[in-house]
Amino acid sequence: MSEERKNRITVEILGQQYVIIGKESPNHIRHVATTVDEKMKEIRNKNTFLDTNQLAVLTAVNAVNEYIKLKEKYDRLQERLNQLESDTNQ
Repeated sequence: MSEERKNRITVEILGQQYVIIGKESPNHIRHVATTVDEKMKEIRNKNTFLDTNQLAVLTAVNAVNEYIKLKEKYDRLQERLNQLESDTNQ
């Protein structure tokens, strides 16, 4: 049984270095880390009183909120596509 190769990438988020290990490409991992870093800086600039833990939680809440909205939109579009395909096949 062959094991899928994992990439080990060092990234910087809010001035801290983290080693991320994942199956995704190094470019993808860096893109994710850069997006997290940007989002954390954006939230910190609006809420300068937050400590790092609070900032991390708010960033996670914002990211999951965006994910849920996109997932709901995707599901609606998938339903429309399925309906259109069904109508076409009739």
